[in-house]
Amino acid sequence: MIKPLSALPSLGCYTTSSINPKSEITMTLFEFHISRRARKKYQFDESLFSTDGRAVFADYPAARHFADKMTTMRRRKGDAAPVPASDINAMGLIDEILHLLVRQYEKQNPGAMARALQWLDAQLGKLPVDNTQLKFTNDFPPLPVYHGELNEENYLSGSTSGLEHRQITLEEILLLYLSNVNPAYQPYLELFDDKKLKRISAYPQVIRNLQTFFANQPAFGEGGETLIDILRSPALASPESLSGQLEYIAKRWGALLGEDFLLRLLRGLDFVREEATLRTGTGGAQGKAPVLEFNWLNQEYERFSPDKDWMPRLVLVAKNSYVWLDQLSKKYQRWIKTLDQIPDEELDTLRQRGITGLWLIGLWERSRASARIKQMMGQSDAVASAYSLMSYEIAADLGGWDALNNLRWRAWQRGIRLSADMVPNHMGIDSRWIVEHPDWFLSLPYSPYPDYSFNGPDLSSDPRASIFLEDHYYSKSDAAVVFQLRKYPTNETKYVYHGNDGTSMPWNDTAQLDYSKPEVREAVIQTILNVARNFPIIRFDAAMTLAKKHIQRLWFPEPGAGGAIPSRSEHGVTRAEFEAAIPNEFWREVVDRVAAEVPDTLLLAEAFWLMEGFFVRTLGMHRVYNSAFMHMLRDEDNAKYRQVMKNVLEFDPQVLKRFVNFMNNPDEKTAAEQFGTTDKYFGVCTLLITLPGLPMFGHGQIEGHREKYGMEFRRPMWDESVDEGLVRGHEGRIFPLTHRRAIFAEVDNFLLYDFFTPEGAVNEDVFAYSNRYGDERGLVVYHNKYTETRGWVKTSAAFMDKAADRLVQKLLGQGLGLPGEGYVIFKDYVSGLEYIRSCRELVEKGLYVDLKAYQCHVFMDWRFVSGEQPALNEPNGWKAVCESLNGAGTPSMQGKYDEMFAPRVATKIEKPKKAAKKRVADRVGAEQKKGRSKKVRSKKRKSE
Repeated sequence: MIKPLSALPSLGCYTTSSINPKSEITMTLFEFHISRRARKKYQFDESLFSTDGRAVFADYPAARHFADKMTTMRRRKGDAAPVPASDINAMGLIDEILHLLVRQYEKQNPGAMARALQWLDAQLGKLPVDNTQLKFTNDFPPLPVYHGELNEENYLSGSTSGLEHRQITLEEILLLYLSNVNPAYQPYLELFDDKKLKRISAYPQVIRNLQTFFANQPAFGEGGETLIDILRSPALASPESLSGQLEYIAKRWGALLGEDFLLRLLRGLDFVREEATLRTGTGGAQGKAPVLEFNWLNQEYERFSPDKDWMPRLVLVAKNSYVWLDQLSKKYQRWIKTLDQIPDEELDTLRQRGITGLWLIGLWERSRASARIKQMMGQSDAVASAYSLMSYEIAADLGGWDALNNLRWRAWQRGIRLSADMVPNHMGIDSRWIVEHPDWFLSLPYSPYPDYSFNGPDLSSDPRASIFLEDHYYSKSDAAVVFQLRKYPTNETKYVYHGNDGTSMPWNDTAQLDYSKPEVREAVIQTILNVARNFPIIRFDAAMTLAKKHIQRLWFPEPGAGGAIPSRSEHGVTRAEFEAAIPNEFWREVVDRVAAEVPDTLLLAEAFWLMEGFFVRTLGMHRVYNSAFMHMLRDEDNAKYRQVMKNVLEFDPQVLKRFVNFMNNPDEKTAAEQFGTTDKYFGVCTLLITLPGLPMFGHGQIEGHREKYGMEFRRPMWDESVDEGLVRGHEGRIFPLTHRRAIFAEVDNFLLYDFFTPEGAVNEDVFAYSNRYGDERGLVVYHNKYTETRGWVKTSAAFMDKAADRLVQKLLGQGLGLPGEGYVIFKDYVSGLEYIRSCRELVEKGLYVDLKAYQCHVFMDWRFVSGEQPALNEPNGWKAVCESLNGAGTPSMQGKYDEMFAPRVATKIEKPKKAAKKRVADRVGAEQKKGRSKKVRSKKRKSE
C-alpha cells in the first residue's frame, strides 16, 4: 500500500504555514524553479525565493503579487492579458505534488535518486553530468549563488538535511523537463525555459538516460507505471488545463495526499473559478428559467406560515416612487413631489381596478455617494439607486414619515395596503452603519488584489470617514470587489466588500454585511421589525443570498465550493466552522420573530436559484418570486411551465399558492416589450390573475409603457402616452377578474387539466384549470401559441393528496362539483357570451373547445337548470335550448330561452283612420321638404 503522502518526511527546504487565520488547515509551502533571466526581467521580490532558488508562495496573496509583477511588465510590452494568480498557484501545487511523489517513490525504493545519479555518471561520464548540473545551477540559481555568495561548484558540493545537493539538483532537473513538456505551462515558459540548457549541456542526454534508468526500476504503485510515467500523467490526462490537472491529481491521489493537501487542491480549483469570474463575469438574472424540481426538499422540514384572510386575495402593483410622482405631476398638471400629495383620484383608480396592494419602490433615504457616482458617470439627473441605502428612514424629499402616514391612511380607506422593500444583505457604501459600525461589514485589512488603486474622489459626506471606489471603475475597465474605507481620527484603513450575488458584477455603490456575526443578524432583524410596524407587506430583495448555503458559497466557501466571488476562497471555512458561526437559518428566525411581534405582515421573498419551494415551505415566507411564469410564457416554453406546475402539484400544492407571478419586474423589460399589447398579452395576463399565487402588475404595465425604469431614475426618460386601448382592454377583460380574485386564490380545489386533441395527444400549449370558492366556480382555458387547436378538457394532472399521502387525479365534473343530471349555464368573461352544456356530457366526456391563436376563455357564473323545466307546456325546455345552440354561445341564455319559449300574445292590428293618415302624410311631407332644403344648403357650401 502507498502511504498518504502527507505522512512522508519533507525536504528540508519545505516549511509550513496556515492557509488562513480562521482555519486549522496547514499547508506546505509550494515552490518551483524560476530562471535567472526571468527573475531579473520581472524583479520578483526576494521574499518569494527560498535558499535553493525556488519560488515559494506562503499563501495565495503571495501568488497574486508574483502574477501582478508579470502582468505589469507584460503590459508595458503591449500584452494586455493579465497573468492569473490561480495559474501560478496551480503550477506551484503541481510541482510540490510531483516532489512528494518522488519522496513516496523513494520510500518504496530507497536510494533510487542516488542510484540514478550513479547510473548517469557511468553512462555519460561524471564530467558531462557535473557540467549539466553546474549550468542548471547557474540558470536556476539558489539565493546564495544568485547573490554571488557561493559559486555553483561550492553549492553542488554541499548538502541539506543529509541529502547531497547533486542529488537534489538532479531531481530539480527532472522536474524542469516535466514543466517544459507540459502543454498547460506553455504561457509561462519564460519562467523555466530549458532551451539554453539544452544547447550548452548534456541535459537532453541526462533526461533520456533517466527515462531508461527508471524504466528498469521497480514500478510505481499498482499500475505498473514508471516513476516518470507517474510524474507525467497529470499533463497527459489534461494537457491544456491546469485546473484539469489539479482535478486529475485530486481524483487519483486525493486519498493518499491526506485531508490537508486535498483541501489545498480543492482551494486551487476554487481560485481558478474565481479568476474566471473576475475576468468575465458569469451572466446575470436574465435568461431562461429552469424547471423547478423538489426532490431535495424532501430532506427539509415543512413549516408553512399561515395566511391571514386578506393575503390570498392580494393583488399588487409596483410603482417606482420618484418616476410615479413625476408622471402624476404631468397627469394632474400640478407639482406632486411628496407621498401626501398623491391624489385621492389615483387611489380611487387603483381600487376600481381591484388593486389591493401598492408596492412603493425607493422610499428609503438613499446613499449620497451612490447618486454622486451615477452623476459622475454621466447620469446628471440620477438619484441614488433604490437599493443603495443611507438608512431605513422615509426619504426627506418624499415627505418623510408624516407624508407616508398620510398616504397610508388614505390608501387603507380604500382597502389598499402599502408595501416596501428591504435590502438586507447590504447597505450603501456611505451608510450610517458603515461609519458607525464598520466591523459589521465584510472587509480585509489589505487590498485583495495588488493592482487595485484608490486615488479617486472621496465619496463620504461624513467627516468621520473617507470612502474611495477602486480607480478602474471610473474608466469602466474593471469592477473591483472592494472599496477603501478610512476611519478618522485613527486612520484605520479597511477594504470593504461590495454587495454581490456572484452572478455578474459587484454592486459598486453598496457594502456587504457580515452575516457570520450575531450582532449583525440582530441589527437587521430589529430593522425588519420596525419596517413591519409601518408596512403590512415587505418585499426582501435578493433574499436567496441570505440562505445559509449561499452565505457560505458566496462569502465563506468550503474547499472545492468557491469561485463565486473573487478573492473569497482564501477566506473560506469548513462546514463545521460555518455551522458554529451561523447555527440557524436567518430567514426562519426573521419569519418567527415577525409572526410573534408584528403578526399581520406578509413577507415576500425575491428568491431564485431553485430555492422557491424552500423559502415558503421550510423558511416560512408567505410568498416567493416565480420568475418561470414570465420567462417561460414569454418564450412559449409551455411544456416546461406546465411541467413546473405539475412538479409543484405532485410535491405540495400549497407551494403553488405562494408564488408571486409577474409579467415584468424592475430588473426586466416591460410587459409590453415582452408580451406585446394584444391577444397574447391579455391571455398571459388572464393567467396572472386567475392562477393561485400573488399577481403583481409592473409599473406602467396597465398603461402600456415600454420604458424600463432604472432604480436611479428621478423621472421617465421617454415621453410616453397612455395606451388607452390597452387600458380599456384591462377594464373589459382583466379588472372584472381582479374583483373575483377569491375564486382563484386558493389551491384546495385547484386542478390543472391536460388538453387532449381528437388524435389523443396532449397539447402542451394549452393551459386549462379550474378552481372553486364556496359555491362559485371558475374554468380557464388559454392557448399560448400562434396556431389553432381543438380538443377536450377532461382529466386533471396528478396532485398530492397530503391527507392520504398519495397522488390523485380527478375529472372535470369532479373539479367543478357538477351534478350528474340537468344542464349548466356559464359565462365566458372574455367574449361576454353564455353557454349551456349537459352536466352528464361534461362529467363523462369533458368540455370540447376550439381555440384560435392566443385565444382565452374564463368561464364563471355557473348555474344549474333542469332539462325537465316546462315552458308553455313544452317539455325539456333547457334541453331544447342546448340542442338548438349546438355548443355555440349567446349574449343571454335567458334571452335565448325566452325567444324560444316565452308566451306570444296575439295583437290586433287596426287600420289608421283618415285624420291620422292625413297627419302622417303632412309630417312625412314636411320632413321631405326639410331634407331637400338641407341638400341645397350643402351644395351651396361646397360651391363656395
